Amino acid sequence: QVQVVESGGGSVQPGGSLRLSCTISGIRFSIYDMEWYRQAPGKQRDFVAIATADGSANVAEPVKGRFTVSRDNAKNMVFLQMNSLKPEDAAIYYCHAQLRGASGSGYWGQGTQVTVSS
Repeated sequence: QVQVVESGGGSVQPGGSLRLSCTISGIRFSIYDMEWYRQAPGKQRDFVAIATADGSANVAEPVKGRFTVSRDNAKNMVFLQMNSLKPEDAAIYYCHAQLRGASGSGYWGQGTQVTVSS
């Protein structure tokens, strides 16, 4: 019943921008922390950003100053605005919904591909 769907990925040149979106259905969205992770080929999945249920937002150090995370509870959506993209940002980006204090891995989307190349 729970559906997590990312969109907005694509191919851009270094320095370009993309805005990723994630739409979640089947959960009470407003009480979930919403996160973005990314995974490049042959590498582990890394935390990128979080927009919490209580209204805070933060991004990982490698993307600080370039990426911004936000959410719209009325639309059950979370966004990742990515500016000044670098080749090392290329990865599959995943949306993750997690109740604070809950066990398990939460709900994951299928990912959206971001490619950064000249």
